[in-house]
Amino acid sequence: MIPIYALTWLGVLAAQVSPGPNLAAVASVGLAQGRRPALFVVTGISSGMLVWSMATALGLGALIEAFPLSLLLLKLLGGGYLLFLGLKAARATFRGGASAAIAADPRPLSDREAWQRGFLVLLTNPKAALMWAAVASFLFGQGMSAWHVLAFGPLGALSGLVIYGTYAMLFSTGVAMRGYAHFSRWVEGVFAAAFGVMGASLLWSGLRETRN
Repeated sequence: MIPIYALTWLGVLAAQVSPGPNLAAVASVGLAQGRRPALFVVTGISSGMLVWSMATALGLGALIEAFPLSLLLLKLLGGGYLLFLGLKAARATFRGGASAAIAADPRPLSDREAWQRGFLVLLTNPKAALMWAAVASFLFGQGMSAWHVLAFGPLGALSGLVIYGTYAMLFSTGVAMRGYAHFSRWVEGVFAAAFGVMGASLLWSGLRETRN
């Protein structure tokens, strides 16, 4: 179980470090309003991660229990999507993908409003929903139970809290604006490798089942 968790966590870590709506939300607030509002945005994002991870773990777990053959479909669809994400990240690595558009947001936010912004950014991002569903499909495809998949959610939310919290600290001082585009390119490479391996293994497992 630990090696599977480690590979999955590596992919999620790379996804969290790479450019996207979450990073843009944290950075835009941090640049204009400082550390505290940016950190509240981070807590909102982590809360949203818990919601998506719980929803996918319990929802897909119930689906598999009711319709065992659905696991095969999840392996093929989830594996295909993870592989697509990995190939997309690999392309960005070699061509130099564009970083998320980051601009300072001068509108003052209360602590509650900052948390709400992060929470809604995560919950309304369809890519986040698809990614967590694909991650859950991968874990189910490795023979894990719904409780094992559910237990991975807090791990992903914790890493999000640390990573985006670090970004909040850096962007609030302007440090991260220098050299981030170059750094993010190598992050995309790690993301491509981890999700590529996950997607390929899940697809291979599903294709082997179709032959039996």
